[in-house]
Amino acid sequence: MCKAFAAMEMYIFQAFCLEMKWVALCLLILCRTIAASSNETVEYDTSTYTECQIHPAAPLYGGGILVNPGFEDGTQGWTELIGKANLHIESENNGNKYVVATNRQMGNWTPSQKLENLSQDIKYTLSAWVQIRGAANSAFVKATVDIDNTTSLCAGNVMARNGCWSFLKGGFVPDWSPSYSKLYFESNNTDVDILVDSVSIQPFTEEEWCLQQQDRITKNRMRRVSLHVTDLQGNRLEEANVTVKQISRQFPLGSAITKTILGNEPYQRWFLKRFNTAVFENELKWYATEPKPGKLNYSLADQLLEFCDANGIQTRGHNIFWEDSRYIPSWVTSLDKEELQKAVRKRIESLVERYAGNFISWDVSNEMLHFSFYEEKLGPDASQDFFQAAQQIDPRTPMFMNDYNVIEDCADSEATADAYIQKLRKIRESGQVMEGIGLESHFSKPNIPFMRAVLEKLSTLGLPIWLTEVDVAKKFDHETQAAYLEEILREGFSFPAVEGIIMWTALGRNGCYQMCLTDNDFNNLPAGDSVDRLLAEWTTELDDMTDENGLFKFNGFFGDYEFSATYGQKNITKSMSVSQGDGVQHIYIQI
Repeated sequence: MCKAFAAMEMYIFQAFCLEMKWVALCLLILCRTIAASSNETVEYDTSTYTECQIHPAAPLYGGGILVNPGFEDGTQGWTELIGKANLHIESENNGNKYVVATNRQMGNWTPSQKLENLSQDIKYTLSAWVQIRGAANSAFVKATVDIDNTTSLCAGNVMARNGCWSFLKGGFVPDWSPSYSKLYFESNNTDVDILVDSVSIQPFTEEEWCLQQQDRITKNRMRRVSLHVTDLQGNRLEEANVTVKQISRQFPLGSAITKTILGNEPYQRWFLKRFNTAVFENELKWYATEPKPGKLNYSLADQLLEFCDANGIQTRGHNIFWEDSRYIPSWVTSLDKEELQKAVRKRIESLVERYAGNFISWDVSNEMLHFSFYEEKLGPDASQDFFQAAQQIDPRTPMFMNDYNVIEDCADSEATADAYIQKLRKIRESGQVMEGIGLESHFSKPNIPFMRAVLEKLSTLGLPIWLTEVDVAKKFDHETQAAYLEEILREGFSFPAVEGIIMWTALGRNGCYQMCLTDNDFNNLPAGDSVDRLLAEWTTELDDMTDENGLFKFNGFFGDYEFSATYGQKNITKSMSVSQGDGVQHIYIQI
């Protein structure tokens, strides 16, 4: 909900929307009303770049709130952060100016600018063009915003290159309105000079961000429908009563499950009421299916798949390999290279052949940005070989990478969007593989502007993106977990390239990994209430009359529907789908 609406107005408006079951449309109207009543709004700039450029582009938003964002006025507004780093201005052959930081004896001896009048809960987007100069070919550079000298917010990162410009895009959200703040750039590689140009910080209010999300949802998750109601002779029926009820959603949204759901009817009822997609928490992992060499046991995975198939739940295959040696069977880690090569081939053949065609996707190599057991043992092309071998056995199923901290934590130098893209491109170059982008999404406090910026970079590849293991750290209380979860789900659902969301909330005997949606008796916790509110908001249910032309027009979320029309003593119900497509979808009902 947009926060700026007065409490009583919000209550009345929300009650009306829920009663009329027009929640999504009401939210969009609400956000537009608030945004229109405020100062002139700025349209969000979706520009992003993944290729290194010879020249940087102009700063987004003209630099936003920054002074001298393109360094046309020398170093005005910019100073070295600390120490004796030297800042000077250089020019490219086209006349473009940029700043260079040399004599960097510490990682944060870089260009810095004091920021004025930052405000709590405002979403600030940040972008810059960065280059390095020195002995290294590349270096991890992050943008940091210091708040009152007590908190440092990582606002963006990039693997900067030597000899060309890389695009850094991110953002930050202050927890309070600071009296002092500053922006600076960091790199732990002090052997390189840092070059910076076209820096921008642009604020967006909660209402403006809400409007952007609702516009995206309306455009990418819904379609305009005209329902035509006529009699058997084709005469249009004015004031026919029409009921529109969505009975299933096209967008995949679900949760992890584990063996505790088997035979547990209350758990099954709770799950099936809400979700259309699942993933097995541990039951497909190598340590679960082959704890001892040659002793294969797929019984639990088979039972979970049978439950899902019987109830129309689509499932993801998680995972074929896990690069973290802590989760690889001990008998596997002790094998020599030749024995390991045979073992991984048998693993692929056994697992993928057994379930080929049953899963909507496979997580082929889990967390390969952070760990590299198989590549260290079998060579640098091991991961590509896994993807190709799995694709050959199951040629119609997308093969996903899956990793953490890509959208959760911009300070993780191993998990940048640039590193993810580089890995995917290497896999693609090695052979024909239908790739997918899996983002685990294990969040602490979410940085939503950074999350969006990373999704924008990844989406340039044109591949399906899934949030595969969404949760919020258990260090937060239940109410805070619920609030953060709702932020994450809204941003994920509104982003056009995200094709599915799964939460990592399997309820086991000892609770959940980080965050549960219910207690042990399947009563909703606050996070479960947040999910239910969003599911209601993203479901279309309407009841109204046709107009003078016998038409009932509405925006509907993609999915399967029952349409009912009543005129006089006559009534008819028709089942159809609202599907993706251009233009208005026309549905005809004759009574």
